[in-house]
Amino acid sequence: MLKGRLGLETARIPHADRHGLLWLSRGELCVVDGCLHFLRGRDSLTPAMDQIPHQAVSMILLGPGSSVTHDALRLLARHGTLLAAVGEDGVRSYTAPPLLLDRSDVARRQAELWGNPRRRISVARHMYALRLGEVLPHRDLDTLRGIEGARVKNFYKLMADKHGIVWKGRHYDRANPNAADLPNQAINHAATAVQAAAAIAVQSLAALPPLGFIHEDSGQSFVLDIADLFRDTVTLQIAFTAAKRAEQVDDTVDRLVRREAATVFRKQQVIGAMIDRIKAVLRMDEVGSEVKSGAGDDRDP
Repeated sequence: MLKGRLGLETARIPHADRHGLLWLSRGELCVVDGCLHFLRGRDSLTPAMDQIPHQAVSMILLGPGSSVTHDALRLLARHGTLLAAVGEDGVRSYTAPPLLLDRSDVARRQAELWGNPRRRISVARHMYALRLGEVLPHRDLDTLRGIEGARVKNFYKLMADKHGIVWKGRHYDRANPNAADLPNQAINHAATAVQAAAAIAVQSLAALPPLGFIHEDSGQSFVLDIADLFRDTVTLQIAFTAAKRAEQVDDTVDRLVRREAATVFRKQQVIGAMIDRIKAVLRMDEVGSEVKSGAGDDRDP
């Protein structure tokens, strides 16, 4: 009798001891003899099947052209392995159902910092310091947003000049996003791709997407917070590179952005960097020391 297939196997490797993310595309995630497999090329003359070490990875990213069986979902849930449906090379994030992660330390830490007004603004200031390269003395969010907004305007112009692109300012019409000029369209598409990467990073740590420290209204506020930390180094680099390329070749800007994003994500290990940045922002290394020292909620993170 196959325990794995019946869902009776209780062995589960802690996520701290797993190997991170596994990317799969164009195949079927299924269960064979109680073990997770990925079948590729079912309709071809040379189909191939790989066994997936589902207990040794934290999250499986399932790309285009893929399907998943009910048995596979049950097995993943039983062993606490996350599954996310993503776009090509992870530049879109469609859904990631929570599959019984074995950790709550990140979520508890995030809720603790978010729920204390003093510590919440401290985290926000830390995020702005990471984005602006200096710690600002201000403790009012609106003031910090205004300072950051002015600097971003200048950075847009610098990036446009660097890539030889005519820049007429940042313009975005939610009702008609395609009405914007080429650089603005590229920024919109690049922002979406980077937000998808941030969503994967947040989901992989079981953090709480709605509890943002700078963004407030969106159900993905914390995702937007993390994505913004990579705006200068990743988002705008992707956008202006693709916008310049769109002036030279006969291709759509959204497709060029996706290709450039996939290249940058691989070269810079963006999702891994985002996971590390989340831990740094929430000061996860201090959680154990706080418990030992009995530090109170009024302490800055």
